[in-house]
Amino acid sequence: MNSRRFYGAKVMLFAGDDLLVLRRDFAPGLAWPGMLDFPGGVAEGDEDPVACVLRETREELGLTLDPGLLRWVHLRDAGGRRSWFFAAHGPASLVDEVRFGGEGLEWAAIPPMDFVNAPDAVWPFRGILANYLASEKKKPGRA
Repeated sequence: MNSRRFYGAKVMLFAGDDLLVLRRDFAPGLAWPGMLDFPGGVAEGDEDPVACVLRETREELGLTLDPGLLRWVHLRDAGGRRSWFFAAHGPASLVDEVRFGGEGLEWAAIPPMDFVNAPDAVWPFRGILANYLASEKKKPGRA
């Protein structure tokens, strides 16, 4: 897959029961300035969605994720700009490994429903997370 077939990628990254999020900065031309967001971003060169989200997570949070942790969850098409959304679940101790890369204003580990209900979270992503959480509850052995 080349970069023309998709725009970027995001990951709903769980550290135990919490979700790792970033607060977007106010750079000129940046969509959703100041809002809560998932790690990820725009593809560079010929990156595929996995390479894109792994690079962005390294740049933004200093985390090198195992690609085997990524599970494709959603494809969002916004005016022909196709973005892939993944979920990845790590241990709670993942928060101790975060090294904020300076993209955005800050990072946090929050309960996932806090993101879903946050008026300052990127609104389309709130629904993607809510749908993912609902689908996880339906799986056998899940509460």
